[in-house]
Order: sequence, then structure tokens, then C-alpha cells
Amino acid sequence: MMALVLFTVGSVFFPGLFLVFKLSLRHMMGWSDGDTTVLSARLVSSVQAVMAASAGLIIVSSCTDVMDDRHWLTDAYVLLATPYFAYDIYAMFLCHRHKLQVKGHEEAGTVVSFLRREVLMVLHHVFMVTFCSPASLLWRQGKGDYFQGVLFLAELSTPFVCLGKVLIQYKKQETLLHKINGVLMMVTFFCCRVVLFPYLYYTYSRHASMPLYTVPLVAPWQCNMGVALLWPLQLYWFTLILKGALRLFTKHSNTPPHRAAVKLNEGGS
Repeated sequence: MMALVLFTVGSVFFPGLFLVFKLSLRHMMGWSDGDTTVLSARLVSSVQAVMAASAGLIIVSSCTDVMDDRHWLTDAYVLLATPYFAYDIYAMFLCHRHKLQVKGHEEAGTVVSFLRREVLMVLHHVFMVTFCSPASLLWRQGKGDYFQGVLFLAELSTPFVCLGKVLIQYKKQETLLHKINGVLMMVTFFCCRVVLFPYLYYTYSRHASMPLYTVPLVAPWQCNMGVALLWPLQLYWFTLILKGALRLFTKHSNTPPHRAAVKLNEGGS
């Protein structure tokens, strides 16, 4: 019963928060529907990221035994956050449509064009709902809350990604804030998404007192499958972020450094 309540709350909370932000921005700032839609989506992503990272920090700091210690927040936040990924697909579509309308390509703002452009992110979100959530709630069988908490910490990079998008939206690419945010985004993305998966294997190898290279041989297939599908995406997105940052700091191009990051939404991690 509690699981259904948490899932329902998440299903209402994130879309509801999006509408609250959108109506508030339109009322207070007088912005267009498209601008309020894009900024509201960024704000919701950032809120979810802060919530996830906070939950992860609490769980990690509370678990001494990485396999057997439990924390009630682990399953609770998975249930609450699962609807977010479904909502975020729709929010990304609204942002995609607005972006093309601004460029005068209204006919291109269709579901097909959205899926073609954001296929990796959509697949990532679908995978989170259809595979990662069941894996976290059922297949773990009450083991490894510490590892789940570490996975929540992956969202630490999302607020910086979202801020980069907002600065680009308002053409603030040349500001000091944009450069500082770019550095923070690279650092948090590298630490919380790129290094994260090797760290999980390393931590288990220490717990089980076994060589690191043997961990994939004994880890549950669900863990290996999740890493095999999610880690390459993080590496790919990180290389895009690095290329964008290189263009910014070497000034070899006027392309915004967060152009690559626009494809990201942790807010994911």
C-alpha cells in the first residue's frame, strides 16, 4: 500500500511542480509560454536532482556494511522518483518543440523528430523505468542499499547541466558564471557519473576481499547489464562536454560549451 502511495505522490508531484513553476514564472515575469516551459523543466530537473543526491548522501552515510545495512529511504525514493523519468520525457518533448518553434521550424516539432534527436536520452529514461526501478525494488532482495545510495549521488551533476542550459537560453555563454558552471559541471559529471560505476565494482571487491577484475564474474547479471548499458552513455556525454569546454577555453570556436550538455537531463543519471 505504501509503495502505491509513494508512486502516486511522485506521479503528481513532478508534473504538478512543473505546472506551479510555469504558472508562477508567467505571472511574475510575464514570459512567453515557451520560455516558461523550458525554464520550468530545468527547475524540476534540478529539484529532483537535489532530492536524489540528498537521499543518496543520507543512505551512504548511514550504511556501514555496504551489502547488508538497510535504510528505509532507499526503496522509498526509488518509488517516488520512478514517475519522474516518464514525466521528463514529455517535458523534454515540450522543450524540443519550443526550440524548433523559435527557429521557425514548427513542422519539425513532432514526436518523430523529437525521438530522432533525443533517442539516447529517451532510451535512457525508458531503461530507468523498465529495468533499473524493478532491479532496485525487487531483484536486489534487500541487499546493497549503500550501492543504491551511491547511484542516487549521480544526480549531483544535473543542476549544473540545467544551469548551463538556462545560460545558453538567455545568451550568457560569455559570462564568468557560465565558465565557472562549466568547470563544476565537468568535475561533478566525471566524479558522479564516469567514475561511479568503476567505484561500485571497486567497493564490492574490497567488501568481498577479491580482485577487482573478478567482480563482474560474480556480480548479478542485472548489475552487469545495467553498467554495460548506462556507463557507455555517460562516457559519450562526458566526451561531448569535454569537447565543448575545450572550444570555450581555447576560443577556437564560438560554439557554446554546453551544446553537448543540452542533450543531458540527472538530473541521471
